[in-house]
Amino acid sequence: MKFSRSYPLFCIALSLLLIGLSVNPGLSQSRRQPPTSNDKKNKRPGETPKQGDQQDPLPPDIQPTKPQDIEKLSITTQVVNVDAVVYHKKSGQIVTNLKKVNFAIFDEGKQQEITNFSTPEAPITVAMVVEYSKLSEYFGYASTRGYEPGSYEVIRPTAMFLSQFIKPPEDYVSVVAFDIRPTPLTDFTNDPGRLQAVISLLLRNSPAFRETNLFDALKFVLVGGRGDAVVLEESKADKADYAGLVSVQGRRRAVVLVASGIDTFSKINYGDARKVLQNSGIPVYIIGTAGMYKKLYADQLGATDSLLGTPGRMSWLQADNTLNTFARETGGAYFPVTFEGELPKVLGNINALLRSQYSLGFNPGDVRDGKQHKLKVSVDVDGDGTYDDKEFVVQARQFYNSPKPEKSK
Repeated sequence: MKFSRSYPLFCIALSLLLIGLSVNPGLSQSRRQPPTSNDKKNKRPGETPKQGDQQDPLPPDIQPTKPQDIEKLSITTQVVNVDAVVYHKKSGQIVTNLKKVNFAIFDEGKQQEITNFSTPEAPITVAMVVEYSKLSEYFGYASTRGYEPGSYEVIRPTAMFLSQFIKPPEDYVSVVAFDIRPTPLTDFTNDPGRLQAVISLLLRNSPAFRETNLFDALKFVLVGGRGDAVVLEESKADKADYAGLVSVQGRRRAVVLVASGIDTFSKINYGDARKVLQNSGIPVYIIGTAGMYKKLYADQLGATDSLLGTPGRMSWLQADNTLNTFARETGGAYFPVTFEGELPKVLGNINALLRSQYSLGFNPGDVRDGKQHKLKVSVDVDGDGTYDDKEFVVQARQFYNSPKPEKSK
């Protein structure tokens, strides 16, 4: 994926005008300095400001660990973290002001002692993952019957979320666009100027590849690895180490995915992607695209993919199932979108869920059976000693995979 690295101010203003966003120039902070090394680890926001600028230092808990340490971290940790949202089954009203005693966690049916608990007061740290390929651009043309670029279908929700729901100075967001491979546009930041530059970058460029490797992108965003240098860092090096969201500890984390659900040929398969998501303990909130394309053309598609690679009905059913599964098993939510007018409500719902997560944790002990463990979170809203699972829904991760037994030497 190729992106232009220059972004004049008039382009930023024009791009924001196209999507109907109003920008307050007074919120913009000073531009970060480009890296001075040819092969440095991607930094979180907080580079040395210009002389005379006042800029708050980056919180210590968002500093990344080394990518090679992430796998060790997931194996040696003694706490299974579970983020949970509680809402009324009929009304959908989110329940707040619950305490630790209102919750119970069950691991394979056995109740566990909740050792960690925090209420929905912490700021959010989000990785936003955007499908930006020629295939998604083709799907997007259907939403406006070809009157606007198809890429607007993924850019609009991205722009709305970045401009309206990331609240400096406490919230942080990283944006990664993917086609044949994931490309970080910005590392974790809350600088309004940097977020505007991301929107401008997406608007001024066109997807370079047809392929859309969803599974690889999710793995890269969660656990990190070696990949393209962050575009807005303007690094002289083509490659750099990217620290994934799993390495961010002590903060309320989530992935916001804007995608169709189609995966072309990722290096990892669906099962591997599920395990990565299950082990991360991070909820995934998904905005499903290509809804209008399916409404208009589903009855004209063949059962299987065409010779030119156009997804058939079976591929679309699999894509919907994939996104539903990823959201449900991680404790997130899936919102398929057909019309542009749905976006404000969908993004508002995602924001409300993000900021209403109770953070729970328990110590599973020295369990190393290499098996998948089923989790269940129950809630006693009124504190009468009876779980209210019939009346209230607890949205939380459903599984975690314990480490494999250590081989004897």
